[in-house]
Amino acid sequence: MESLKELYKIGMGPSSSHTMGPRKAAEDFNGRYPKAMSFRVTLYGSLAATGKGHLTDFAVKEALYPKPVSISWEPAVFLPRHPNALKLEALDQAGHVLGAETVYSVGGGAVRTDENFKIHSRAVYPLHSMEAILKYTSQNKMLLWQYVEECEGPEIWEYLKEVWAAMQGTMSRGLQRSGVLPGSLNLERKARKYLHKAETSPRYVRRINNLFAYALACAEENASGGQVVTAPTCGSCGVVPSVCRLMKEVYEFDDTVILHALATAGLMGNLAKTNASISGAEVGCQGEVGVACAMAAAASCQMEGGDNRRIAYAAEMGLEHHLGLTCDPVDGLVQIPCIERNALAASRALDCATYALMSDGDNRVSYDDVLATMMQTGLDMHHDYRETSRGGLARFFKRHLLKLKRRRKHKK
Repeated sequence: MESLKELYKIGMGPSSSHTMGPRKAAEDFNGRYPKAMSFRVTLYGSLAATGKGHLTDFAVKEALYPKPVSISWEPAVFLPRHPNALKLEALDQAGHVLGAETVYSVGGGAVRTDENFKIHSRAVYPLHSMEAILKYTSQNKMLLWQYVEECEGPEIWEYLKEVWAAMQGTMSRGLQRSGVLPGSLNLERKARKYLHKAETSPRYVRRINNLFAYALACAEENASGGQVVTAPTCGSCGVVPSVCRLMKEVYEFDDTVILHALATAGLMGNLAKTNASISGAEVGCQGEVGVACAMAAAASCQMEGGDNRRIAYAAEMGLEHHLGLTCDPVDGLVQIPCIERNALAASRALDCATYALMSDGDNRVSYDDVLATMMQTGLDMHHDYRETSRGGLARFFKRHLLKLKRRRKHKK
């Protein structure tokens, strides 16, 4: 498995696979063709189907600026390696092709080419399953975060400090802002209002209302194209930070406890990224919000004193009860149902941690089992429900919007 530095990435929303990945691919390609006079980019599959709502064209043009860029959209064409694909072509003054490359944005901001599709970055973790990690940590009497430190080295803590600072910055900005999010839905920001209501709520519901506000703040910042941390993706960026912030406030933890929790959460995300997928275009939202819930459940369980087996159990439940979750963003925007899903997944993460802590840590379904199940479920899922905005809420809510527009037009 790769370093957590390849999982937790600080960048601009609203989508790690649709903006961060294509931006990186375009920047790298641009650097290799400094004499190009213009570029031609073709977006395929999910990148084309929801690219406009996800700002894919904006990200690519910004990476290739100031040279002219023409973009072609091919939503019906799915390349065999991955549903998120783009072809980059560098052109000379006469429009002749100087060079071309097909790139796949595989989730979490990571990109692959045909040549290196199955080749990952330098392996940092020698063990590739939860079962093997639990066995190793039990034999060596270490906690999961200590295993992360053993594999990554002590320098991982400085990086996680940056990650936690970025997460807090996203929440802070999101809680301060009001108004309408960009895009066709005219969706109002709610985090600030939720925080105010939380502060005036009865004590027994204040904590959960605060959690909702924190998660909404991150997700709304992401939807507006603001800076977020992939955890494991941009679309699910509000789950882990909101749980960590609430736990810090309730238990008055210092940042060291939070960093250890982020390490363990990252380990769960890394296993999902390695053995299954965190790409909504490949497996649906179960790979984004579902994995984020697993990560946050593990973090919360650890902070509340859970041992390694209970932590793994909490993560397993967080993902198991998101199995089959579709990725159906309305009008291609990372807003409906994405923003609410972050808040509700954060709440479920706490429930999973509590349930695991109450158990003896002996569960029938392992985290490895549920990862394999998620991957197969995603492959079986019709592509209309995998980030194409052609099925589910994206289809029926859009139909509802069209009816409203017709009624308004008729009244006029």
